[in-house]
Amino acid sequence: MPLVEPLPADHDAEIAELAEFFNVTLGFPPNSVLTMMRRPEIASAFTALNRAVMDNKGKLTPELKRLIGFLASMTAGCRYCQAHTVLAAERFGSTPERLAEIWIYKSSAHFTEAEKAAFDFAVAASQIPNAVDAAIADNLHRHFDDGDIVEILGVIALFGFLNRWNDSMATTLEGPAEETAARNIGRHGWQKGKHG
Repeated sequence: MPLVEPLPADHDAEIAELAEFFNVTLGFPPNSVLTMMRRPEIASAFTALNRAVMDNKGKLTPELKRLIGFLASMTAGCRYCQAHTVLAAERFGSTPERLAEIWIYKSSAHFTEAEKAAFDFAVAASQIPNAVDAAIADNLHRHFDDGDIVEILGVIALFGFLNRWNDSMATTLEGPAEETAARNIGRHGWQKGKHG
């Protein structure tokens, strides 16, 4: 049971407007944002940050950003965000092979060296204490310019907020996200846990 129940998506015009952004990325407005709508300024600020972070200005693709978000969420242990990032990565063109091997990205032939550098950074930056070291930073700079690195860390930081929000709220996982996660990462032990 969630700590705070989300508002219905048709609660008011402001919620309906925010929902439109998430209908593109996920196919539905997430319960996390519907819960934030109990304080509309938080939901609006979060949605604006989400739009800015997920806007692609450099080398990063929408799919790659969602896989970075997945690894940040996996490292933090947020099953709700793991399900959402897998769903969004799939919607943005990720293949079943890439989704199946994100768990073993270091040894997978389905990811480039640049993607692996971004993934290493995501895992290290999501740990507590932070594990980004000179070797990870140097490898990241071999593949990405400063603007790309800002985008990568923007994704990691965005999911850091969401991981704390959704784990603390025990946000109820929506059906489409649960189905996609079960199909793509369930074999690796993913379960919805407290998000049921």
